[in-house]
Amino acid sequence: MSDESTDGGSRSLMDRIVHAMGGEPRDREELLELLRNAHQRNIFDADTLQMVEGAFQVVEMRVRDIMIPRAQMVVLEDDASFEDMLPVIVKSGHSRFPVISEDKDNVVGVLLAKDLLRHATNDGAESFNLKDVTRPATVTPETKRLNVLLKEFRAERNHMAIVMDEYGGVAGLVTIEDVLEEIVGEIDDEHDKDEGQQIRDAGNGQYSVKALTPIEEFNEALGTSFSDEEFDTIGGLLMQHIGHMPKAGESTVLDGCEFRVLVADSRRIHLLQVNLPS
Repeated sequence: MSDESTDGGSRSLMDRIVHAMGGEPRDREELLELLRNAHQRNIFDADTLQMVEGAFQVVEMRVRDIMIPRAQMVVLEDDASFEDMLPVIVKSGHSRFPVISEDKDNVVGVLLAKDLLRHATNDGAESFNLKDVTRPATVTPETKRLNVLLKEFRAERNHMAIVMDEYGGVAGLVTIEDVLEEIVGEIDDEHDKDEGQQIRDAGNGQYSVKALTPIEEFNEALGTSFSDEEFDTIGGLLMQHIGHMPKAGESTVLDGCEFRVLVADSRRIHLLQVNLPS
């Protein structure tokens, strides 16, 4: 067997990249640079590079960075009737719902929409009791790293977790789809809005903001007054202020607002954490 055949078959992609670039990386930054150079040399495509960079970023991010805030959770009351629940489920388009007792701090379980199918007949709806089909809820702290959460989701074959804050209250929820989107990009389905959600309120003056959010929309939502004469998006304004392409984890203060880059690649910023001045 020739050397060329061996390189193309038994050697891993990383072995071939290192061989082509002439040297092993000493740390993560050198590895990322190696991968970006390999992409520029057409060893693999842009989608592959984006997923690799996303996988690295997930290691740095925590549940609170991507969770759906408590205020935006679509929930069901544990004493709701079949007729009361159905419009909520159909309108949201979700497949899983936290079931609460009295308020959102008391999550008693999770309902899977598919569990309602056997109650869809008239007789089934009359005998329906939500508590009979409620499954145990998985909880996770808001400080947990996303790569750890993803591993737990896969090991437990679970798709959603209730996020708890440091005081034991419900901070929001997170799904396996939310984590995977940080790696592969947006996963749209028939229920997703085309424009997506640009700004998420995480509470206590903290927001998760997509970098492509128009400055006008950012100002309106957060009560700021940034100029949009030179730049259209908040990400563009931030890049001009920093003076270079920032990496994930970099932070800066602009007009009293603290900006932290959550997700970025070699070309642009994707996601920001914004803390408003107290």
